[in-house]
Amino acid sequence: MSGGLAIGPHVLLNRLFVAPMAGVTDRPFRRLCKRLGAGYAVSEMITSRPELRDSLKTARRVNHDGEPGPIAVQIAGTDPAMMAEAARYNIDRSAQIIDINMGCPAKKVCNKWAGSALMQDEPLAAAIIEAVVAACEPHGVPVTLKMRTGWSARAKNAPVLARVAESAGVRLLTIHGRTREQGYRGQAEHETVAAIKASVRIPVVANGDIDSPEAAAHVLRTTGVDAVMVGRAAQGRPWLFRDIAHYLQTGRHAPPPTPAELRLWLREHLSDHYALYGEFSGVRSARKHLLWYLRALPGSEAARQRLRDTVIAAETCAAQLRAVDAYFDQLDLPLAA
Repeated sequence: MSGGLAIGPHVLLNRLFVAPMAGVTDRPFRRLCKRLGAGYAVSEMITSRPELRDSLKTARRVNHDGEPGPIAVQIAGTDPAMMAEAARYNIDRSAQIIDINMGCPAKKVCNKWAGSALMQDEPLAAAIIEAVVAACEPHGVPVTLKMRTGWSARAKNAPVLARVAESAGVRLLTIHGRTREQGYRGQAEHETVAAIKASVRIPVVANGDIDSPEAAAHVLRTTGVDAVMVGRAAQGRPWLFRDIAHYLQTGRHAPPPTPAELRLWLREHLSDHYALYGEFSGVRSARKHLLWYLRALPGSEAARQRLRDTVIAAETCAAQLRAVDAYFDQLDLPLAA
């Protein structure tokens, strides 16, 4: 499980990837996931449209200060020249790997023919891949591609696009085992992922419904893929990477995190989050993370409900931190050393 897998010149610590998730996989979340066992993380999707690049949202998304490498940035768009320029733009801002988004199922993305909608236009998809690879090659930056199995059950063309991508110079493929039509409904199927792995020579990563150590082990064993990517299951549970790594190495479950560890990780995440977003945005954007964490915290449902109400009502970062500390203090548990 440890080491060995490389993306271009970058040898990864292990084969556990953090999925790019808009509004979730920001620098504080990526840093914590890496500290808790992930070997690799891809940034939130960044638009290729130049008129949107000067926004505060984009500035935060391209901020990689203090993040352990390799720095992987996902870009999305529909124009080959714009996508090539977006790749160069992010390379100038510390990106060491560029990932092309052909997997996002969101309507606001697909309605602009970006994300997984590109899978419906194979010539355009190929042109984008070729343009991005050509832009990255002079800088020695490898290109990866994330896509779904296809647009619909009747149009599962990921195997075709995988071979196109490999021929164009893409260095790694990630496949979410659902069509765009499915969204996140139903169960991910990894048979298509296994078929792609058997047909290409570059590394292949499986994504979709990998929400436990057993699921990760099953997908690795039955598909032969080189790595697994975890997305929604890590929301509020970033130590899932630690748990998966332990299980794959030993065949046994890791001890559950102690309340003291949970307090430490939660405070670390919040402090980093506030530092990136500032007081006004930080306290508001932290709420979703706190609500996800609440699902895994010890204590009674009544205590969790009080914490839920408090962090939602809080108007300052200090008030949210006090609420978290008060929650753990009522459990009579010390801070981790």
